[in-house]
Amino acid sequence: MKRDKIVIGSRESKLAVLQSEMVRDYIKEKNPDLEVEILTMKTTGDIILDRTLDKVGGKGLFVKELDKALIAGRSILSVHSLKDMPMEVPEELPLLAFSKREDPRDVLVLPEGASELDKSKPLGCSSLRRTLQLKKLYPDMDVRSIRGNLQTRLRKLDEGQYSALILAAAGLKRLGLESRINRYFTADEIIPAAGQGILAVQGRKGEAYDFLEGYCDKKDWTAGSAERAFVKLLDGGCSSPVAAHAEILGDEIYLRGLYYDEKDGSYVTGTLRGNKADAESLGRELAETLRKKGENR
Repeated sequence: MKRDKIVIGSRESKLAVLQSEMVRDYIKEKNPDLEVEILTMKTTGDIILDRTLDKVGGKGLFVKELDKALIAGRSILSVHSLKDMPMEVPEELPLLAFSKREDPRDVLVLPEGASELDKSKPLGCSSLRRTLQLKKLYPDMDVRSIRGNLQTRLRKLDEGQYSALILAAAGLKRLGLESRINRYFTADEIIPAAGQGILAVQGRKGEAYDFLEGYCDKKDWTAGSAERAFVKLLDGGCSSPVAAHAEILGDEIYLRGLYYDEKDGSYVTGTLRGNKADAESLGRELAETLRKKGENR
């Protein structure tokens, strides 16, 4: 069936809408006869802000409402930050494409006008993954949870509630806020969340998506798939602070991973290099290796 209108489901935050607009603009450029609109909605993860994600149900809270809209036919596709996607994706709502990746690194953001850390105030951070790794970099600093959209977090920072925030470079760059970045953390200092910097386009089984032709970045589909395979083998990606980051180097893939042992709160990191054609199996292999290493400490 030929469509004349495409409806994209999106979270209603400024960043989410901007990311959906990036996909919308691609579709319109390639299919000028199509009408494309964005349907925004508030997800459970956007509403519950007084608790950390691991306490309220994990990543699925950011996609539930968008999934319902897709299933009901109110939208034809959804745009997500891949790092917010649960590892288990419903068979009837397949992942269609991954975007070219924006900068995947985590960054340090200081209050407006500040040039150094005020160590009397906490670092603001929204994930246990970052918190664990920050303790090595800033052992003498308190790390506190901060929730809310990017603008809300920056406002709290500039009001003086935190000494700095640790955020994803990708969101800041997409919103034109790159000038707020004080320092970039290498992937060895803080291993990013699986999928960080990649947009995921999700659709409904049985629909035709020829209007998306050419959108998927093959290199970052491979990298993102390896990262998700790593996380999926360990815990399904709901709330445990595992991390994975893959780089494609010619025909090779270089994968970093972090495994967290919930029994004693310790974690181990490691790397693996191999053929990019084996991306997902390498992700699982590194996960298994780190789990054994962690459990045998």
